[in-house]
Amino acid sequence: MVFGMSDNSVDPSGNTEAFRAFTHNAPEEPVAASKTPLIIGVVAVAVVLIAVIAWLALG
Repeated sequence: MVFGMSDNSVDPSGNTEAFRAFTHNAPEEPVAASKTPLIIGVVAVAVVLIAVIAWLALG
């Protein structure tokens, strides 16, 4: 005698009500972080490097 394995997860495509609940409760995509702080940091480092190079060249 063969016993079937228990299925702990419900297949949302098994019936219409479960599928509708699955599609309405789908997790939302996380909002991407802003790149503005990264750009400001890169520009600040570039300005400091240019200032140091100019100070060494003129000093």
